[in-house]
Amino acid sequence: MKKVGVVLGSDSDLPVVSKAFDVLDALGVPYEAHVLSAHRTPKEASDFASSARDNGFGALIAAAGMAAHLAGALAANTTLPVIGIPVKSATFEGLDALLSTVQMPSGIPVATVAVDGAKNAAYLAAEILAVSDEELRLRLERMRREEHDKALEKDAQIQKKYNK
Repeated sequence: MKKVGVVLGSDSDLPVVSKAFDVLDALGVPYEAHVLSAHRTPKEASDFASSARDNGFGALIAAAGMAAHLAGALAANTTLPVIGIPVKSATFEGLDALLSTVQMPSGIPVATVAVDGAKNAAYLAAEILAVSDEELRLRLERMRREEHDKALEKDAQIQKKYNK
């Protein structure tokens, strides 16, 4: 199975990104985590992205706040799918990161999830890998059924308590 590269712009993004690790772990998807910056370590970020396919990665997740150029910087150096997680900052509540992540030039796409949307980034990365991995596809389907059943159980509890 291909692995997912998870790149944090800063270790301060770890509380958000750890939710992606939880999803990938639950699905049995291998991953590597790195702290690389589009601004502070541009060469290392470029080298990581340009060699990612040869190093066994099938998708990349990039989490960054504020200027949030990391996802675009990675995407500029690979044709692997890149998923950006705009991370909320105190200054603009994550709007700055969202706009920086979602506004990529034509030809250099970055899939973008919600501000602090690490879980969905992991689900999307797993879905990308599942295109060519039947076992992973089945695990994703099982997880969706479980979430469906949990939602219906909550509905039943609310109905029982409040429908008189």
